[in-house]
Amino acid sequence: MTKTRKRLLPILILAIGVAGFLLLKATRPEPQTIAAQERSWRVDTLTVTLGAHRPELALYGQVQAPEMMTLAAPVAARVAERPVQEGQWVAEGELLVALEGADLQPLLAQAEADVADLRAQLSSEDIRYRNDLQAVKSEQEIVANAERQFERTRTLVDRNLASADQLEGAVDMLARARLTLAARQRALDEHGARRQSLQARLARAEASLEATRLDLRRSEVMAPFDGVVTRVVVAPGNQVGKYQSLLSVYPVDGLELRAQVPNAYREELAQALRQGEQPLARGSLGGQEFVMRRFAGESDPAGTEAIFQLTGDAGALRPGAMVPVVLQRPEVDNVLAVPYSAIYGNSGVYVVSADQRMRRLTIAQRGEVLRDNGERWALIAGPELVDGQQLIVTHLPNAIEGLKVEVVEAGDA
Repeated sequence: MTKTRKRLLPILILAIGVAGFLLLKATRPEPQTIAAQERSWRVDTLTVTLGAHRPELALYGQVQAPEMMTLAAPVAARVAERPVQEGQWVAEGELLVALEGADLQPLLAQAEADVADLRAQLSSEDIRYRNDLQAVKSEQEIVANAERQFERTRTLVDRNLASADQLEGAVDMLARARLTLAARQRALDEHGARRQSLQARLARAEASLEATRLDLRRSEVMAPFDGVVTRVVVAPGNQVGKYQSLLSVYPVDGLELRAQVPNAYREELAQALRQGEQPLARGSLGGQEFVMRRFAGESDPAGTEAIFQLTGDAGALRPGAMVPVVLQRPEVDNVLAVPYSAIYGNSGVYVVSADQRMRRLTIAQRGEVLRDNGERWALIAGPELVDGQQLIVTHLPNAIEGLKVEVVEAGDA
């Protein structure tokens, strides 16, 4: 009996375990069926509003002073004073350099003496001419008397009342009288030429005197306009030669900027200039404004230099400075400004379709613009772009046609 009970006990335990398992299986909750859901990507969008924009072009130019004037010494002299310094602003008529006046006085005295001498020679020539006019009458009478004496002597010789020697003497007297008259007449005839020569020499001497006086006035070098002093090469006490450079000065309102424009933009800017437009360039750092006036006369394979004129105050700008500027290109219509994150492969963008999926559009880039926050946005255009579309500006690495998206924020372009 005891042995039988021991054999039944394991069987009973096993039966109880199987019964408990079946009970738990029968009373377990039914698992919920999980359906596969498509993932959507959160994106920002801009509302497409096509309009007119001015594309901008970043350039790097050098400031130049085309009206810079180099002032030179009119004569060789010593520098008496130089009251200005390099970089100093000066007003028109302000003294820049003064040469020693004593070095110029001998030149002035010599020029005045040359003029006085030629005027005296001209006066002497006029007196000589008047004397020749009076003397020629007397000499004509002398010739007439010599001719009569010759005729009388020849008559006497024919009558054997005078000797041959007397006839030869009469001939010689007549020849000398005629020679003297001819010399006097030649002097009268040459009076006009001699007087013209003296007048020409006098005019040259007077011009030299005026030039010397002008050099004397120029010994005080004045500022020709309101400007800035530069390239100072002399100091008080220096001996300078004639036409030696002293310093340079350029006008404060005459600065220009020369920046190389790529050949791709040259024709559109040239066309704008021909139509009377004046493209504007603004400095990226100092905010100065430059107006485009023309292109340089020569070009190279990299581009052509555009010449801009500074408008307004030059501020701290100086010739030789390199200035980054942003040039406003001619206006284009039916374009949209978007961040570069919205562009895929330089020629594609995505918009949100009616069923919240990505739809690819083909576009062309028409330039770029600078936003108020300093960010550069691209200008795009395309036949499929329509006002009111939601253009995706969030850049998705896995962007494909038909990808489901969820718009987080919509803004106006």
